Amino acid sequence: MNAPAEFVQPGRASVRTVLGAALAATGLEPNRDGLPWEQWRAELGLPRARRTCVVLVDGLGDAQLTERSGHFPFLRGLRPDALVADTVVPSTTAAAITSIGTGECPGRTGMLGYTVREPASGRLMNLIRWDQDFMPVESWQRRPTLAEQLREPARLAIVGPQRFVGSGLNTAAFRGGRDLSAENLSARVDATIAELRSGRADLVYLYWGEVDHVGHVSGWGSWQWGEEASRTDRELRRLARSLPAGTLLVITADHGMVDVAETFDAARTPELARGVELISGEPRAMHLHTSDDGVAARWRDFLGDRAWVVGRDEALAVFGDLDPRFVPVIGDVVVFMRGRTVVVDSRTQTPASMALVGVHGSLTPAEMRVPIMTLVT
Repeated sequence: MNAPAEFVQPGRASVRTVLGAALAATGLEPNRDGLPWEQWRAELGLPRARRTCVVLVDGLGDAQLTERSGHFPFLRGLRPDALVADTVVPSTTAAAITSIGTGECPGRTGMLGYTVREPASGRLMNLIRWDQDFMPVESWQRRPTLAEQLREPARLAIVGPQRFVGSGLNTAAFRGGRDLSAENLSARVDATIAELRSGRADLVYLYWGEVDHVGHVSGWGSWQWGEEASRTDRELRRLARSLPAGTLLVITADHGMVDVAETFDAARTPELARGVELISGEPRAMHLHTSDDGVAARWRDFLGDRAWVVGRDEALAVFGDLDPRFVPVIGDVVVFMRGRTVVVDSRTQTPASMALVGVHGSLTPAEMRVPIMTLVT
């Protein structure tokens, strides 16, 4: 691939192996031969432990942690020994969290963007909200989750907000695990501590999405992001101090973020609108669905060095091992943005989504590199 030199080509340590590695570290065993959990544990350098807590801080990329380290006194202390890993392609929540929960790349799960074009209907399907009128989640994401592969699935507890219990994304990523709901971070920390102290679970996965949410609305360079970062760091410190002795704590993220500096609306830009039937994905990583052979050239000419524009055949390898069912989901043309530029589409996006300050999805280091920090309490 002739991708821009600064783009991250996944292949190093991957965030998708974190949960499987943690399960191996905890001694939880699969009920079948399959993914190499023990190999992943060794590759990530996780020590063995009686119990483990995996925390995913949505949107906390390595660049954000490093450049705003003043807001993370606790995590800053863990950072020197941290492993810097790659997230998946695209660098977005639906893709990454499902990869974490299954150990599979997005090409195998079909979680290939914020939205995807559902081949049978040709309509956009939102993989965060999960538009159930298309099909059941299990019919789209058929790969077994790590929880489903456990001999004792109840030993894995998933802690997140009530609205995620039974949601499409949680079903795609964690079905088979035991859901526990708690709304704010303090309550989730309390629930995690109680679960591990009680012995009901050997591994707890705790999700926190507010860093990502504030980043989207205000940008990760904003004071609002700094306040949320500080609050998150304080609660993670409390978690580490309160976990049972000998617990392995693993803190990571699903992707990083860039703050928008330039926006184009494909619906209002003739050079970008011509010949494009539908745009799926997200403003940093777009699938263009078209029967017009000239679309790729027009997008390259208009965007220049703001983007990497490739045809489907060249793009396939970027998404990893691809289930043949999902080849039609990949755009006829695929666009990964560089720098801090986005392309939105007012035909299908809401004004609020087009106004987001912080974004992700592409292959830049700020979006792709994530920390994996560990501590044994």
